[in-house]
Amino acid sequence: MDVTRELLEFSNYGTLVCATLVLLLGRKLVGWIGPLRTYSIPEPVAAGLLVALGTLALRQLGNVELKFDTSLQSPLMLSFFATIGLSANLASLRAGGSRLVLFLGVVAGMLVVQNTIGVGLAMAMGLSPGVGLLGGSITLAGGHGTGAAWGQTLTTRYGVQSALEIAMACATFGLVLGGLLGGPVARYLVGRLGGNVPGADASKQATPEGFEQPHTVRLITAQSLIETVAMIAICLLGGEVLAHWLSGTALELPTFVCVLFTGVVVRNLLSLVGYEVFERSLSVLGNVSLSLFLAMALMALRLWDLSTLALPMIVILVVQAVSMAAYAIFVTFRVMGRNYDAAVLAAGHCGFGLGATPTAIANMQAVTERFGPSHIAFLIVPMVGAFFIDILNALVIKGFLSLPLF
Repeated sequence: MDVTRELLEFSNYGTLVCATLVLLLGRKLVGWIGPLRTYSIPEPVAAGLLVALGTLALRQLGNVELKFDTSLQSPLMLSFFATIGLSANLASLRAGGSRLVLFLGVVAGMLVVQNTIGVGLAMAMGLSPGVGLLGGSITLAGGHGTGAAWGQTLTTRYGVQSALEIAMACATFGLVLGGLLGGPVARYLVGRLGGNVPGADASKQATPEGFEQPHTVRLITAQSLIETVAMIAICLLGGEVLAHWLSGTALELPTFVCVLFTGVVVRNLLSLVGYEVFERSLSVLGNVSLSLFLAMALMALRLWDLSTLALPMIVILVVQAVSMAAYAIFVTFRVMGRNYDAAVLAAGHCGFGLGATPTAIANMQAVTERFGPSHIAFLIVPMVGAFFIDILNALVIKGFLSLPLF
């Protein structure tokens, strides 16, 4: 029976106010609640989920539905990826060297595992193997955008019914679990290292770099902020133009990947002419964009959409979450060196392996803010999670679709 609900809409300004309040609440929650600190749950995740649960309760019990204007969400996400690109000079990327290649191999392995689990469980429960792919790397590593794109393909070419709705629900589930699993996994791995971690004192004494210490005070000027905003704007425009050029070609990439690539090009061209990007203002604006994006994304979650997942899909996604945690502990951590950097990389892998790159960065920030910096993790994860993952995922998905099962 349909229920008439009162719709309470927030403008973009109202949504921005709510997002900032969510971030302030998140910091208080992490300060007040010990388990959130112990398991390094990111502040936007803690408060954003609380608000999402509140809107669910209000909808179900009070027949009032909140609708947020998320028009600012995309620009904030793109600004974050622009700062990631602007932070990546080629000299530092070369420093990642073999570990970057090694991590790519680890990530590719998990994509295969996710699709094997999804397809295998779907067929075992009498579902189409295409449904298993939707509960695999298409939505978990790919997120909502990739899920929407492949959902249409699976419906038109492979006859999977309600593929778009399934994709959106699976991606939402993954975003939530990606933000919740990374911290506990890292906490467990750090515990296994004993005292072999940088520690809070080392974290405070170290010079803050990039996104590793989001709460560290950074001295910046209005001029440096203006210069940084100008570079971010150039990246947004350049990425938009590049995405338009590539649209419909074999090289088509999501806009955020094009924005990140533009940032890398701009950063290194400026270095060639002797201009040094001011890292402090870059990290401040990047962290602000990231935090507001996550707050908006999580507080606007339509948790009731998860009710559209039938029991078989819930089973698939729960197994996927457990598998991601196990893979991060027994494969990612071990292959990447069984040290503190490997623990932070494992937290990041949980973030974009189930959710999205911003979730991965938030996971790692929650860990490094408590236990100390990990420069290599913040060098590798953004590039792999925001750039290489989409290319790898497309290849893996196409490989599965070429099997006789489809």
